[in-house]
Amino acid sequence: MIFQNKTAFITGASRGIGKAIALRLAKEGANIVVVAKSIEENAKLGGTIYSAAKEIEDAGGKALALQCDIRYEDQIQAAVDKAADHFGHIDILINNASAIALTPTEQTEPKRFDLIHDINVRGTFFVTKACIPHLKKSSNGHILTLSPPVNMNPKWFAGHIAYTLSKYNMSMMAMGWASELKKYNIASNALWPRTTIDTAAVRNLLGGEALAKMSRTPDILADAAFYILKKASALCTGNCFIDEDVLAAENITDLSHYSVVPGAQLYKDLFVD
Repeated sequence: MIFQNKTAFITGASRGIGKAIALRLAKEGANIVVVAKSIEENAKLGGTIYSAAKEIEDAGGKALALQCDIRYEDQIQAAVDKAADHFGHIDILINNASAIALTPTEQTEPKRFDLIHDINVRGTFFVTKACIPHLKKSSNGHILTLSPPVNMNPKWFAGHIAYTLSKYNMSMMAMGWASELKKYNIASNALWPRTTIDTAAVRNLLGGEALAKMSRTPDILADAAFYILKKASALCTGNCFIDEDVLAAENITDLSHYSVVPGAQLYKDLFVD
């Protein structure tokens, strides 16, 4: 139980990748703070903070469900305060909440541009700011942000400049925090999948069932996160990790069980050449 009595504050934890990471850490004894907006079931998305918390508890973990829209700093601060009061400390922050809009410039409306930057950039920044005082008190503080290596290949800008800017901003913040917080022994890393992951975004916005069948399950990112977060914070910081590489470093090379459809050709994710 590597994370026994450690507390993980996870944004966007009601479904998908965030929930998978939550369940993985809970199996290792972590207390999980399920932070998301969803308190009522959406037929297309599935999952609420309460259903995710129940899954964690049914798996033997401890969970606290907190509704929070990370676009609003008062809600962020209230959630962090409640989490710290409930569990006594925050040791791990997972910046997973994110909005996506793969639209070219002419089709990107101001409200959509603002939404993805308010969540991906501003929200991630102020969630991290609110958690830092608690992470400073941890014996092995970690920040893990779900964002890609900054790849300057123009093809990753063309077609969805606004979204690319927001995700690269998340990665640049992760690298900045690694340097800024190193003196406090707080690690900061980014993590991204090499292939598409079967999530609501993939099924509803990107490629439907066809792309989902060419994807891996969120469990691969959950396992990669586990191996990153178990490392000493002073020794593992300032990295933009790819899930496959993290697992390879642990001598895990057979990844077939992560495929949604065993043996199917996998589709590379955005930002990975």
